[in-house]
Amino acid sequence: MPLSPGTKLGAYEIVAPLGEGGMGEVYRALDTRLDRTVAIKVLTGALAADAESRQRFEQEARAIAALNDPHICTIHDIGRHGDLDYIVLEYLEGETLATKLRRTPVLPLDEALAIAVQVADALDRAHRAGISHRDLKPGNVMLVRRGGTSGPAAVKLLDFGLAARSAPARSSNLDPSLAATMPPSMVATRPPSATVSSGFSGTVQYMSPEQLDGGEGDHRVDIFAFGCVLYEMLAGRKAFEGASAVTAIAAIMSSDPPPVSSLHSSPLIDHIMRRCLEKDRDRRWQSIGDVAGELRWSIEHPIATPAAVVPSKAGAGLAGKIAWALVAVLSTLLLFAGLRAMRQSPAVSDAQTLRLEINTPPSDDATIALTQDGTKLAFVANKDRVPMLWVRSLDDLENRALAGTENASFPFWSPDGRSLGFFAQGKLKRIDVAGGHSIDLADASAGRGGTWNSDGVILFSPGVQDPIMRVSARGGRAERATEPGTGGTGSDHRWPQFLPDGKRFLFSSTLGAPESRGIYIGSLEKTPYVRVVNDTAAGRFAPPDKLLTTSQGALQVYSFNPDTGAVSGEPVVIAQGFAGGVGAMAASATGVLAYRSGSAQRRQLVWVDRKGAVLRAIGEPEIGNVGSPELSADEQSAVVFSGRSGDNDIWIIELARGLFRRITDGPPADAHPLWDPDGQHVVYNSGRFPKNGGGTRQSITGGPPEPLFATDVRGVALSWTRDRRYVLLRRSNDKSGQDLIAASPTGEPREVVVAASPFDDTEGQFSPDGKWVAFVTLESGRAEVFVQSFPDGRSRTQVSTAGGTQVRWSADGKEIFYVAPDGKMTAASVALNGSTPDVKLPVALFQTYLATGTNVVGNKPQYAVSRDGRFLLNTALESPSAPIVVSTNWMKKLVK
Repeated sequence: MPLSPGTKLGAYEIVAPLGEGGMGEVYRALDTRLDRTVAIKVLTGALAADAESRQRFEQEARAIAALNDPHICTIHDIGRHGDLDYIVLEYLEGETLATKLRRTPVLPLDEALAIAVQVADALDRAHRAGISHRDLKPGNVMLVRRGGTSGPAAVKLLDFGLAARSAPARSSNLDPSLAATMPPSMVATRPPSATVSSGFSGTVQYMSPEQLDGGEGDHRVDIFAFGCVLYEMLAGRKAFEGASAVTAIAAIMSSDPPPVSSLHSSPLIDHIMRRCLEKDRDRRWQSIGDVAGELRWSIEHPIATPAAVVPSKAGAGLAGKIAWALVAVLSTLLLFAGLRAMRQSPAVSDAQTLRLEINTPPSDDATIALTQDGTKLAFVANKDRVPMLWVRSLDDLENRALAGTENASFPFWSPDGRSLGFFAQGKLKRIDVAGGHSIDLADASAGRGGTWNSDGVILFSPGVQDPIMRVSARGGRAERATEPGTGGTGSDHRWPQFLPDGKRFLFSSTLGAPESRGIYIGSLEKTPYVRVVNDTAAGRFAPPDKLLTTSQGALQVYSFNPDTGAVSGEPVVIAQGFAGGVGAMAASATGVLAYRSGSAQRRQLVWVDRKGAVLRAIGEPEIGNVGSPELSADEQSAVVFSGRSGDNDIWIIELARGLFRRITDGPPADAHPLWDPDGQHVVYNSGRFPKNGGGTRQSITGGPPEPLFATDVRGVALSWTRDRRYVLLRRSNDKSGQDLIAASPTGEPREVVVAASPFDDTEGQFSPDGKWVAFVTLESGRAEVFVQSFPDGRSRTQVSTAGGTQVRWSADGKEIFYVAPDGKMTAASVALNGSTPDVKLPVALFQTYLATGTNVVGNKPQYAVSRDGRFLLNTALESPSAPIVVSTNWMKKLVK
């Protein structure tokens, strides 16, 4: 029932109705507390009838309110009065774009672009916060005049975020926080004929093909709708029309919009718009921020069309097409010429400083790489939720994914810019960017950076606590290039980078005590290390004489002499809010700087059943680096390690309430936690007792840490028999790489070799009765799961059939779980009654999206299994990433 003037909703008094939509009624009202006019939307329909939907809607509304964007209609309040739910909105005076287009069907190009850029900026702001609109259309774009009727229109998006959190289409049982939580738009300007009452959420003429196909879609549905709105402003008609909803849907699914008149567009604008309207979302623009950037460039660099070659309105003939092609080529050449001018030697004092942003598909890996000449950029981003290498020429407008680089991380270029090195599937790999298959070069269970010199030598860090290794770019035997723990360095060596002579290189030590942390110079001749900067996580050389480092969220630069390794003066801050780490910055020899402020993975612990259906989420999604959950014996708590406090520490999570409690207080960094079978202690790896191998044991109720082993027993603890007799350790060996060893904390019996092949044996778990070990080895050329008896080491049997990692046992010892290469949780039944295990064919249970990257180091599973068969997953939640910032001649700004 409509509300009459004078009706009170809390502190708000209804003044007059403004409109009515499918999900609510809109009123002008008075905020009696602040004496201001507001708009109130009273919710009706399905949303108002469902308590859970209302609660989730409120959470989303608060997220929108937190955006505080000048182009998004502000949400002031949300409340409930009796059985009425309502939202209090900013009251806007003006007209919607739909109203304006009814009066002036075709807008001048400059006016249309000014509106479009503001809309794109608002969408970009929300997409980065993980929120999609899902009902973008002219009726939801309010034009508010500032400074009188003659001033430019300021855009305000209405009903922003009333649809869903941004997420790729996927089964909602994997992540309830990414399921659709918002109703469609309720704006009164929606034409009645433009909507479908069931089966869809949105307005048909602006819906993407994937929405009409029944999918949930992701932020790219907004990009498609944006293209529809831009087309409508320039063409004076809808991009997809039909006499009914059915014919409109058919047009969207199978047709392209007619050309826009040359008087109201340009080849570049047409390209931008039509790429928004790509039916295949993978061919569409992947970021609305990219679209905004291209539109701004077109506004700032207008290209006059030569009168002699302007095609007519009916110019569909060959001459017209050639004319437009010439104009497009001309604009592209101008862009290329501008970028080439920026890439001249940094010594050219009159070169311009240019800064631009490159938006990418979602990514949890912020690492980037520039070619030496600064013409090409490589980065990691997701494609269908799988990390891949992408390449972007700075003279191009598109990012290109490299096939065959699935699950890639930490790319680095060859000196000639034709090939890339990277890490994936426990290997160091290389691939030619022009095409072809990737090539395995060496084992690297948890790679942490690489570098490639002109002699064909590659240096790489194969793991978290490993030396820098060297290998030929053609492959072959890898050899040590550094010795962790010597020359004042810490226990980890990572992030190698060749200096200009191709013999010496920077590397970093980040995990040890403060006195050993820092940036060092090593050499292929193994000369004594030179410490460049103390107690700094990592750095990158920027030719010819700068060193990039980070400190407290600031990207800063030192003056640096690469010959002596000396830094001079105080660092100069060049960017704030930087959280991407050393791999997220790169500099070319031609004065190009690139960095990504951070693409920290959003993670959440989630209970799921055997089919992957979500049973309960633990706490809220967290941007950070929680890793390796281990359930307590009573399954009321989980122990993890996390850098949420600024340094990796051990935390216990009370699962019922999602409460974190810190057990350790670093530095040094603490990692790889494991419950002591007594239930009152945890064990973890740390630099607190280096003379005792690093294994540490600590009470969960307080007290000082103590060495896990009384003697020098090296290795990372992976599993513990219930009788506390053996701890399974992963240990580095100069000859055989990573091995698995069982040792006793009491020193008796002696150590037992579990797996020591010439190839890496990366992880393992004792069976519940302690008589078997399931482990992962790369001896077949890829990671596979095996099971063998313990301690005699007989009856080894392969469990996985097509690769597998992250192995676990069921509580009754009758199943072995692992994660297949495609991310599916997989189970294999095993019977262990005889001398030889009877292993059944593995069965895929459900798709996982487990945490990757930070604090995922290839030796501990990112899930745990309860006694009743539930899975506690450390799930990665995909969301938009920070753009890559590219700056040319950036050192010019450092000159005072």
